[in-house]
Amino acid sequence: MTRAAAGRMRIGPIVRLLAALAALQAGVAAAGDAAPQPEAEPLPVVEVAAGVFVHQAPYALALPKNLGFVGNAGFIIGRDAVAVVDTGGSFKAGARLKAAIRARTALPIRYVINTHVHPDHVLGDAAFVGPGVTFVGHRNLPEALAARAESYVSATERLVGANAAGTRVILPDVTVADAQVIDLGDRPLRLEVWPTAHTATDLTVLDETTGTWFLGDLLFLGHVPAVDGKVAGWIALLDDLKRRPVARVVPGHGPTSAPWPAAAEPTERYLKRLAGDVRGMIRAGATMSEAAGEAGRSEAPNWQLFDDFNARNATTAFHEFEWE
Repeated sequence: MTRAAAGRMRIGPIVRLLAALAALQAGVAAAGDAAPQPEAEPLPVVEVAAGVFVHQAPYALALPKNLGFVGNAGFIIGRDAVAVVDTGGSFKAGARLKAAIRARTALPIRYVINTHVHPDHVLGDAAFVGPGVTFVGHRNLPEALAARAESYVSATERLVGANAAGTRVILPDVTVADAQVIDLGDRPLRLEVWPTAHTATDLTVLDETTGTWFLGDLLFLGHVPAVDGKVAGWIALLDDLKRRPVARVVPGHGPTSAPWPAAAEPTERYLKRLAGDVRGMIRAGATMSEAAGEAGRSEAPNWQLFDDFNARNATTAFHEFEWE
């Protein structure tokens, strides 16, 4: 893939995208500023490299007991400031991640970076709202979040129950159009956005100091991949990403760090099997319903939560390949 050496960050068209949501956010934020929140229990985190911490989420669907924290999240501590990479699936989840940061440093949290649009990675953002905090995401993230905000919050309230209190969508202050380096003080982080793969909003974060690469949900380990973008695009992108020499990667789901590029193999294998099955069934005249029930089924023993996601993945792939 040919990419510009240096991209620009641009201010997202936030107000135009969702004026009503922005007004609601302002009102809730003002109320939150007026009343201090009770102290949260810090999440367990692992230091996968010097100054790089990751919380490994369980292989689970969002439930009251896990606060919707079912996707990995982490933070990076520089000389002057901290950057957070994803925040969990509810306000309370984000508050516990923030408490884990405060247990390790008093440095200001300067950036909250979202790797993609999905609720298990972004709905903890509200816990980090405050002076000096900049929310960052893919150039497509504001529009995608605006379109899904109401459904994300209502689904979280249904799944997480009373523990969803305070959960709301925070739109990014700044978006990345291509690539950008931000500095935490002798700690450069390279942010890059990618063509449609897992979603149309995928962004990665590379800590250049330690060679630790947060891939978000471009990489799944243990938890079956979830397709909300393009299967063919994801396969092609993984092939490109595997050429990058890094010390370790942090997946969106699964162990806190893994060797690269070997860690790409399970996700790549699943996606290729899914694509091959769906394409073959389309050629044979199978229906979308039949594909949802059968495509990718041979991969079931290799993944957690297979039956919760595979049929949806097959349906998405059927739409993608139907008119090839």
